[in-house]
Amino acid sequence: MIPAAFAQSTIDREGEAGAAWFAELPGIVDELLERWSCAPDGDVMHGGVGVIVPVRRAAQSAVLKVSFPHPGNVHEPEAFAAWDGRGAVLLHERDDDRFAMLLERARSSTLAAVDDGDEIPAIAGELSRRLAIPAPAGLPRLSEQADQWEAELGKDAEELTHALSDAVVDAAVATVRELGRVQPDLLVHGDFHPRNILRADREPWLAVDPKGYVGDPAYDSGTLLKVWTFLHLGVADLPKAVHRALDIFAEAAELDRERVRRWAQLHAVQAAFWGRRHGFRRARSGPELDLFTGYADRLAALLT
Repeated sequence: MIPAAFAQSTIDREGEAGAAWFAELPGIVDELLERWSCAPDGDVMHGGVGVIVPVRRAAQSAVLKVSFPHPGNVHEPEAFAAWDGRGAVLLHERDDDRFAMLLERARSSTLAAVDDGDEIPAIAGELSRRLAIPAPAGLPRLSEQADQWEAELGKDAEELTHALSDAVVDAAVATVRELGRVQPDLLVHGDFHPRNILRADREPWLAVDPKGYVGDPAYDSGTLLKVWTFLHLGVADLPKAVHRALDIFAEAAELDRERVRRWAQLHAVQAAFWGRRHGFRRARSGPELDLFTGYADRLAALLT
């Protein structure tokens, strides 16, 4: 059974293409189950862009993941193949035409559920260090997005009503110019937040849902820290907590702390503008959206 909420959100986002994909999805799943000799082994789950079907193949537990065909999902299997289980779930099978993979099964509990505020950046930092390997050929480079980032920052600052100071926006633009256009040839997860880090059996924690970019590993700190702060909205001393998390992540990842801070600040500014222009997945409008955009503003200022 395809989760109804996932079906509706995909159709709302993708329109007729989303509806057509959902009409084909049960057949795609059945075909892949048969081809890869798998039997369903639990309730169908979903993420933002795909369904996850727990399966068994002989004595092996795994998941079948089928994603909506979208450019952002193209390079996920290449990232998994390059890591080969090093800090991420193992890739057993792939069908790139179907945007489908058979993956090692991890648990449903994510790093976001950990109560200890220090543990999240510490675990994520260690994983980030292990995932930062030489990138395989053919993956998209983050440096190729730098011109677009700078153009969007200028456009958003001019067109949107916002509370970000010139100094905050200028700092983000400087990061794009000074760090964004020349980056290392290392594999970058690309969507490295606590909900994409799962408890597992083979290793304590494993990463899932990579975008598969080539670039600066410190880039991933921005997504991680942005989501970490949203998980700690009620912390008593936010500036102290944010900078402590920054210190812990940078040390565990073995990255330059200033570089990590600058990427995180850029992510926060982009999030503040994105929320005003498009809304967030968890808040499209109303008071909750105002809360989230205001928090992104505050985080951007704290990191400047």
